Amino acid sequence: MNNYIYLITCSFIMGIVARLYMMRLDYRQYPTYPQGFVSHITLGIIASALGAVAVPALAEKEFSAVTFLALAAQQFRDVRNMERQSLDNIESTELVQRGTAYIEDIAKAFEARNYMAILTALSTGIVFYICSNIFNLNNLVAVVASVLVGIMVANFLKAVLTRDKIGEIADVIPAKISFDGPLLTVNGVVIMNVGLSSSRERYLKEGLAVEIIPKDPNNIGILFNLGQRQAIAHNVCVQLGIKKDVDEPDFTPIVRRNPKNESIVMPIIPIKKDESLLVQIIKNTPVIESAKGKTSFLKGRE
Repeated sequence: MNNYIYLITCSFIMGIVARLYMMRLDYRQYPTYPQGFVSHITLGIIASALGAVAVPALAEKEFSAVTFLALAAQQFRDVRNMERQSLDNIESTELVQRGTAYIEDIAKAFEARNYMAILTALSTGIVFYICSNIFNLNNLVAVVASVLVGIMVANFLKAVLTRDKIGEIADVIPAKISFDGPLLTVNGVVIMNVGLSSSRERYLKEGLAVEIIPKDPNNIGILFNLGQRQAIAHNVCVQLGIKKDVDEPDFTPIVRRNPKNESIVMPIIPIKKDESLLVQIIKNTPVIESAKGKTSFLKGRE
């Protein structure tokens, strides 16, 4: 019984640590602190507890624990649906929307990181049980061994769950805003018609623009994905701000394709006019999962 207390405690703590380990990656998707933070921690605690008690339950031939884990997985799937619905509900309040693809990506990540806590706690408990009950090692050795394995599992899962960034697949360079009559252009690519002269002056005085050039032809499909483009525009507007109010379509950031080199360009009038920061924000934008499926459509032509 004492061994089970050590096992559950060690597994529970490692599961929570694993969830906290991934928490710092959430700041771009979940800025609603402290409510979002409390929600993540609470679900992480629940997931860690489930993973921690699974090994003792199975060791005592309480096979209903498997059913309990299956029910828990269903509950986390429901949490994913709730997260998606919550983001959908506030989408209309965003000046620059996330887009459905980005929302789905966020909801999937929210669910998967709870599974990370379960798997870390479960693997920690399994190693502790093997060391203590099969090899008859003392509790201190079992704790050290299980914690080391838990750390390795957490790092492995983090590597699997951490998404690529735009900066890993594309070069992001500053671009030039100009006008061809009323047509707003970025590096020669027509973005939209800006009818008001005052709006054109604002773009020339306060605007910034970038061109995102894929490093490899097989990554062109990611940048062509409309959901990925919307995610880029949203991340920039959230972190730099945007000088746009409701019913001002002239200042909505639009991402367009450059057919000359298969890049994409985007102008924006940010609150904080910092070109280097704009480039860095775009480089740090995650590659969404729905866009990844488009990465290899040119392989047959190479």
